[in-house]
Amino acid sequence: MNGNKGFAIPGLFLLFLVLASSPGWAAITVQCPGDTNGDAIWTGPEVRPENTVCIHLTAGDGFIRMADGYLQYIFGFNDFTGTPPDQIMDQAMLSQQFPAPTIKVKEGQDVYLTLSNVGMVQRPDLFDAHTVHWHGYPFQTPVFDGEPMASISINMGSSLTYYYVAPDPGTYMYHCHFEATEHMQMGMLGNLYVTPRQDDLPDGAVLGSHVHHPDPDGNGPLPGDRYVFNDGDGSTRYDVDYPIQILAFDPRFHDASMNVQPLPFAMMRDTYPMLNGRGYPDTVSLTPPTPPDENGGRVSQPMNSLITASRGQRILLRISSLSTVEFYTLSSPGIPMLVVGKDAKQLPAYFTTNSLTLGGGESYDVILDTADIAQGTYFLYTTNLHNLSNYNEDFGGMMTEIVIN
Repeated sequence: MNGNKGFAIPGLFLLFLVLASSPGWAAITVQCPGDTNGDAIWTGPEVRPENTVCIHLTAGDGFIRMADGYLQYIFGFNDFTGTPPDQIMDQAMLSQQFPAPTIKVKEGQDVYLTLSNVGMVQRPDLFDAHTVHWHGYPFQTPVFDGEPMASISINMGSSLTYYYVAPDPGTYMYHCHFEATEHMQMGMLGNLYVTPRQDDLPDGAVLGSHVHHPDPDGNGPLPGDRYVFNDGDGSTRYDVDYPIQILAFDPRFHDASMNVQPLPFAMMRDTYPMLNGRGYPDTVSLTPPTPPDENGGRVSQPMNSLITASRGQRILLRISSLSTVEFYTLSSPGIPMLVVGKDAKQLPAYFTTNSLTLGGGESYDVILDTADIAQGTYFLYTTNLHNLSNYNEDFGGMMTEIVIN
């Protein structure tokens, strides 16, 4: 396979760029209570409504680089919260990321999520609409569900603001549901989780035999207590957390899409297994893979999967899968996994294991207690050994490291 590919912007798409840059034509619109300039943030005299969060995602295409160096065409999302609407078309084209930016909200928050479709630069013949589907959200309002037969799909050059009241705490995920198999295989996937009200208890509150001491900002690494669920007894307490999303690509499918060829749905076979959008050893690199020249040198894989903690800390792994093809098993042979939740629901009885198998759309909340674990480097990897590769390159794929300091 040849990793050297280029692209050109056809004349029709250049015309689209000119039209989209005209204030009279552009339809990029952000709805965010209290925000007066449409950038989805509150500054100066603008007043943020209590318990409200606004997010502005864009949808389009771009490129990433696999762990063996191969260039891969993708569809994707990116977060442009804070960018004025009249700059979105210029800045967001060919800037999409894989996986999509992680969304983290608090239980009960009013969430205004705007999705803007900036079109396909590499494939201007495609007029695909896009949506955001919050996977696992119970009793979602149908118009905001993102499933295109019951809700609204967003066409090129347009925006839609979804409204949610953040549901029960736990690990969810999000993806585009328009032509779902194609758009998910192409990379329109991301981590999403909801933190519980229990995180905001007053200092000194008693949970069973545990005394709560809150984390000031909810993000660490300052000492403080955070929880997976409203457990009432402190049993789901953790110190540091890491989303680990199982993803995989079939490069033939992506190449066919870029080269305007029939898409091989029936023969789909993922040969680039990944965690958080990278194959090992890129999973543990704090430096993103070399940004492809084909998308203007923009970083398109910012998220690593390196797990670090100090001995004695409790590590929360928010493990999810959005694979469109296979089931995958992740194993942590050196550190037992305490499973406290599945599919954004607290389990009535926790259990301990060293491996978990997930199909597409499933999630687990797992706590690693390092109190009795020696300092050193451990591994989290798939036991499906043929997936420990980056296509034809061995010793890669679906694996990352757990470093206990």
